[in-house]
Formats: sequence, structure tokens, C-alpha cells
Amino acid sequence: MAPPQIDDVTATAYTIPTEDDHESDGTLVWSDTTIVVVEVRAGEHTGLGYTYADGSVAQVVNEKLAPIVAAGDPLRPPETWARLEVETRQLGHTGLNAMAVSAVDVALWDLKATRLELPLADVLPRFRTSVPIYGSGGFTSLSDAELAAQTAHWAVEQGIPRVKIKVGRDKDRDVHRVEVVRDAVGPDVEILVDGNGAYTPQQAIEHAHRFAALGVRWFEEPVSSDDLAGLAQVRDHTPPGMEIAAGEYGWNLPYFRNMIGTVDVLQADVTRCGGITNLIRLDGLTKARSMPLSAHCAPAVSAHACCALETVRHIEYFFDHTRIESLLFDGTLSPAQGALTPDPGRPGLGLTLRSDAERWRA
Repeated sequence: MAPPQIDDVTATAYTIPTEDDHESDGTLVWSDTTIVVVEVRAGEHTGLGYTYADGSVAQVVNEKLAPIVAAGDPLRPPETWARLEVETRQLGHTGLNAMAVSAVDVALWDLKATRLELPLADVLPRFRTSVPIYGSGGFTSLSDAELAAQTAHWAVEQGIPRVKIKVGRDKDRDVHRVEVVRDAVGPDVEILVDGNGAYTPQQAIEHAHRFAALGVRWFEEPVSSDDLAGLAQVRDHTPPGMEIAAGEYGWNLPYFRNMIGTVDVLQADVTRCGGITNLIRLDGLTKARSMPLSAHCAPAVSAHACCALETVRHIEYFFDHTRIESLLFDGTLSPAQGALTPDPGRPGLGLTLRSDAERWRA
């Protein structure tokens, strides 16, 4: 029997405005989000992957990566991944190229699982049935009432026992905003905060003690994730039980290796870190160092990928991404009992591009 052939590789960018006029965190303000969707076709089967990136990533895929992918075996995603790493070295292994490779890798794994008529989580293979999540958003652009309503929706209406909010834009109000959330979700829901690199180390240490008094035990990216010395300084001076987390901008294994020892929890984004192929390798790295791993965003992909990970703690159920994925794809998952569980009756990721997705095309 002749080996299966890849017939087509295409990437398309879609830009979706925010639900409000704008959203913000501790360091950025945005009014829309672009997602680049990659489709890899082999015969009657199509694999789908994506990354949240600038629209120029679609050009990288279509012009640089597609010919390399087309020459590969659709049943051997890691082999194609390795070839992409070698043949695109002059594009760099970070930034736009890393996101392009990640999206292609996800699409190849989805294609393989679809051909095998199995959920992707079972092909990887599966370590767990479902993965816990936390509701994430809490933008600094929200009023107190909006912040309370959003976090209560996750905790009370959807039964998600942990929520995360953005801090750092107005440092004088950060503690107040946590108090608003605590009143909205009650005493038993875990509250996480994300500084997006907005603090200096000293500011972060001071705020960590104030947050801890309200039961906060997770402080994400208190300083820039590129400031490893600053992360280590904050980690060494925060209250007992407070975890420092970072890593969502990790592109490759050396990045994560260098971060070990500076944070308590490594984060990784499957649509940035080299796709599913590299995420599984990162699980081995965290296992070797007795560290937990938390998945950053892209819940429709992360739900399957993280079922294969032993060290994963939870997935970020991010407000923007859950909204975007439901607008673009049929087959997205809804939370149940504070977790995401891949549909056993749908092969691959279980996603198909909606017929009306074209209206968002960039």
C-alpha cells in the first residue's frame, strides 16, 4: 500500500474584535485578536491547527512551511516537526516562526487522529480523562461590577473553583480589585493574579504579601518573564504558599530549561512552544524537576494535548479565546465540574471551521 500523501497546506488569518471597545492588562491594551488557522489535507481528511499571532504568520506557513510539510508523512508529525526546525533555522526558532510551526504541528496531530478515527487525546496517548481549568480574564478595563459579574459567572454559574484576574495597571487599586473578586466568588474559590510583567521586583514582593492576606496563592509574571533574576528574587521573598508562575512566552525547550529554578510553576502555550510535539517533551522536563506545568490559553487544543501530560495542573480557560474559538469552530468544549473533557465520539480535536467564519477573515 502506498504511504498517505499530504495534498494541501493552507493558513488563513482571522481577526475578531473584542466584545467591549477594548480590553487591557497590566501592560497592554487591545481591541481585537488575530488567530491564524492552518489546515492540512490528505485525501478525504483534514487536520486543523491554529495559533494566536499576527496575520503575517499565515504568510510564513503558506510560503515557507507548506512545501516542507507537503513532503512529510501525515502519520509522523514529530518527524515533520524536526524537519521544520532544521529547514527554517534562518527564520529563527522563536517568535513568528515558532508560532507558525506550532500551528502546523497541531494540524498534523489532528490530521493523524482524524485518519485513525480517534480523539486526539487517545492518540498522544492519554494519561488522564480530563483536565482542570481556571476562569481567566478579569481585565483591568473592567469596572468593579463587571469584574464581580465575570468572576461569579465562572465560579458560581459554571462551577469553576478557581479564577484569575489581571493586575498591575493601577497598582493602588490592585488589592481592592482582589477584594471585589473575593466578595463575588466566596471564600472557597481559588483566586489567581496575573501581573503581565507590570511590577518591579520590589513592588511585586510588596503586593504578594497583600494578595496573600486575601488568600491568593498564585502570582503570574509579576515581572517580565525575560527577567529571570527578577523572577527568582520575587520567588525567594514571597509569603509561604505563594507560587510564582511564568513561561507563556516560551518558544522552545532551552527557554523552559533556563526558567527552571526561577519560578514554582512553568506555563506553556501549545500554540507557541512548538506545538503538541514539543509540549509533550516539556512534560518530561517538568517531571524530571518535580515541577507542575500549567497550560496557557487555546483551550480547544489544550484540552486534548494536556490529557497526555502527567505534570499538568490546569488549563487557562481564557475569556477571549473561548469566545473566539466558539465563533470560529464547531465542536468546542464546555466546562463541567471545573474541567474540560475531550469528546470521545469526535475524532481528532473534534473541531470544524464554521461556515460563517469567512466574515472574520483578515
